[in-house]
Amino acid sequence: MFATIKPSIFIDALQVELSSLRGSFLRGVLRDDNGSICSTLEKNILTENEQFSWTGLNDLPYGRYTVELSQGDDEMKINLVKRI
Repeated sequence: MFATIKPSIFIDALQVELSSLRGSFLRGVLRDDNGSICSTLEKNILTENEQFSWTGLNDLPYGRYTVELSQGDDEMKINLVKRI
């Protein structure tokens, strides 16, 4: 795993911690329970163990979501819940 999202329950933003090497490129897609894309993210990794907030998620309805992160050939999926 090259990233963690803490906590797995969010309100308006996701806190992402990367454990990957700097100089790489991160792509992220946030999907709802139906598989529709709700938000996307593209970010250059400038430092090792970088942390950042994926903001702009306050308008999403409450429910279950999946984050799909990819960095080069590495891919991972994380299940999340948006609550009040």
